[in-house]
Amino acid sequence: MLPSSTVAPLDDILLRHGHQPTALLQILIEAQDIEGWLPASTLTRIAEGLHIPRARVEGVAGFYSFLYQHPVGRYRVLFSDNITDRMLGNAELLDTLCRKLWVEPGKTSEDGLVSITTTSCTGLCDQGPAMLVNGRAIGQLNHRRINEIAELIRQQRPLDLWPAGYFRVDDNIRRKDALLNLEMTPGMALGAAIRQGRDGWLAGMQASNLRGRGGAGFATAVKWASARNAPGEAKVIVCNADEGEPGTFKDRVLLNSYADLVFEGMTLAAWAVGARDGFLYLRGEYRYLLPQLEAVLARRRSAGLLGQQILGEAGFDFDIRIHLGAGAYVCGEESALIESLEGKRGTPRIRPPFPVIKGYLDRPTVVNNVETLAKTCLIALQGGAAFAATGTAQSAGTKLLSISGDCAAPGIYEYPFGVSIARILEDCGASDTQAVQVGGAAGICLATYEFQRRIAYEDVPTAGAFMIFDETRDLFEVARAFVHFFAHESCGFCTPCRVGTSLLKGFMDKLADGHGAKADLADIDWLDRLLKNASHCGLGSAAPNPVIDTLQKFRPAYERRLVSLDFEPAFDLDAALAEARQLTARDDAGAHLHTHGENEK
Repeated sequence: MLPSSTVAPLDDILLRHGHQPTALLQILIEAQDIEGWLPASTLTRIAEGLHIPRARVEGVAGFYSFLYQHPVGRYRVLFSDNITDRMLGNAELLDTLCRKLWVEPGKTSEDGLVSITTTSCTGLCDQGPAMLVNGRAIGQLNHRRINEIAELIRQQRPLDLWPAGYFRVDDNIRRKDALLNLEMTPGMALGAAIRQGRDGWLAGMQASNLRGRGGAGFATAVKWASARNAPGEAKVIVCNADEGEPGTFKDRVLLNSYADLVFEGMTLAAWAVGARDGFLYLRGEYRYLLPQLEAVLARRRSAGLLGQQILGEAGFDFDIRIHLGAGAYVCGEESALIESLEGKRGTPRIRPPFPVIKGYLDRPTVVNNVETLAKTCLIALQGGAAFAATGTAQSAGTKLLSISGDCAAPGIYEYPFGVSIARILEDCGASDTQAVQVGGAAGICLATYEFQRRIAYEDVPTAGAFMIFDETRDLFEVARAFVHFFAHESCGFCTPCRVGTSLLKGFMDKLADGHGAKADLADIDWLDRLLKNASHCGLGSAAPNPVIDTLQKFRPAYERRLVSLDFEPAFDLDAALAEARQLTARDDAGAHLHTHGENEK
């Protein structure tokens, strides 16, 4: 039975969300705030309040890594474990904090005060090592700051009383171009589009040749027109702000300092499509941005830029709600995101039908990336032809790059499409560069002989991540970190991805542990092809990318880990029996396992 201190707040949460099953994830997130975790009685009460099976509630709660069905510390510390954080020494800092607070990594302290573990990329790659403490981001970690944090936790100091500087997150904008230099009064782009009429505005979008900035590069105007022409009046606009790709943080900057451009872009999409409802799907790692984003929405409603009859235009009714994610990389895939919006596990859908025909609650739905939507303001103000004149023939406009790793000035850089890898490396102060990972874990790894290639859909496409590795880095360990990431983030829906990512992780760990054999490389190649061709969604298809590229371009990093040309077991049975020999005080030759050949001798 729930304690009385929990019943009232939980009932308030259910009431505020109208007892709607589609709000299940939001209800679980808010319910967890009451006690810091989700007891079984809370899940039962939520199921009763929503009139849905308890199994569904528990299934959703178990899917998202930021929801806890067992007690965790009052201070929940999550160290970012992206490869760039590892390069900056996050493992040593985590170990230091654990020792100072007498808690094992991945565990909760005996007094329930603190739990310390890792999470995937937190979107602070430009100012790591980083962590989340009860959802609040802290970057630029070092031993001094770790010592101070340990003391604050020991004193049980509320986070609001921690030094404000801990929670400072810089934009680190290093190079601006058309988008980041745009000075726009809220409503200017919207007014320009309304004056063009719905048809004229959509024609301007078609002339712009704007392609999606989330990585896939689908033509934005084609997506909008498909949703507009789809049967059904209740169209939906969704902004995909689930920026989970390791090494990407451009959306964080746009949401932090350019939120009006993003929300105005969503409203421009609604004007073209005829939508009334909009959602911004905000990744759980960016929950700390929620209050200021809600404030921007409130200001826009007061200014007549959201709500009924926007800017006095009869029939133009549109509003935006923010939906929080809870730690699931797969929800960056648009159909998985829609499932999450509906209060379900983020399992990618089988397509067709595509979201523009049947998306959120089977309604025609446009899903666009944060940067894509912000770019539409440029098009409304300057015209489609002007936008198309920048960049390359197949890649119009500019691209925001999230640059991190071995360089002097990590941060956000905006370039016209067509910029070379070499130019970017020069601008950010990179030297002795061995490789660049473009597009995050799911992207491609470029070697030095490819640095004249260019950022463009027709050459090197990217969602925005640009991670730099100098000559001191082990590219095998880089690929292994990405493989671990994909194995952790697999939603488990399809067998090729669920089992294949785990097997691939096992092979990489076997090589790392010094048990690698030539046959393992052949097995890795077979697994890579299986994942590419048989996975249900893009996560599984992209999972082998880091291994495929590094095996091809940096094969010696793998081969120097091979100890045999024949089969080499990953498990050492003789070593495993060492403790038994110690306990029985027997360590003679007969107590050890030998190969057949050694016994014959």
